[in-house]
Amino acid sequence: MRADETHTGLVRRARKIDRVLAQTYPDAHIELDFDDPFQLLCVTVLSAQTTDRRVNAVRPTLFAAYPDAAAMAAADRTVLEGIVGPLGFFRAKTDALLKLSAAIVERFDGEVPGRLDDLVTLPGVGRKTANVVLGNGFDVPGITVDTHFGRLARRLGFTDETDPVKVEHAVGALFPKRDWTMLSHHLIWHGRRCCHAKKPACGACPVARWCPAFGEGPTDPETATALLKTQGPA
Repeated sequence: MRADETHTGLVRRARKIDRVLAQTYPDAHIELDFDDPFQLLCVTVLSAQTTDRRVNAVRPTLFAAYPDAAAMAAADRTVLEGIVGPLGFFRAKTDALLKLSAAIVERFDGEVPGRLDDLVTLPGVGRKTANVVLGNGFDVPGITVDTHFGRLARRLGFTDETDPVKVEHAVGALFPKRDWTMLSHHLIWHGRRCCHAKKPACGACPVARWCPAFGEGPTDPETATALLKTQGPA
């Protein structure tokens, strides 16, 4: 929040920014490929410390071999490690998939639960992953506080919080619940394409006029435009 800004003013500014980002990125969506909530849960877990594009590349092989939680829970560890190997940290990720799938089979009859309170009880599933699954797999509004979302929430002055859960609650209070999932996509897409961590493209930013951090990156339009990306990280 700006020093001279009331809460009402913050709400209006935040919602205006989201409307403009919605116009800027009309196709904004989750950039992980999936066919059902189980696939979404798995690829979200696999996306840690790698890129969505790399996860998408191994997804067809992974789910051709293990189409559901029961099949993955019974997977041969060596074979599974070979499939997820290109993503890095393959032993830890294999372990996560095996434990996650086993828990789904044992406690939820093989079906991914559609409630936050249940999802966060699964091995390796925190609120961020749970909200990804709820918002994109079950159409249940959720705010996904990844590194991009958290950075932009602070840079845009929506909150000063650094703890992801506190960021989630603070930003959620500024928007109608129905907007939470798409708000997450808008901020994440903007963070990947324009509002970069080290050198934001301020001079080419569609919401620059409402941003208290304007000037952290190049303000010259030509210089800033050269920094824009047409898609998320490779």
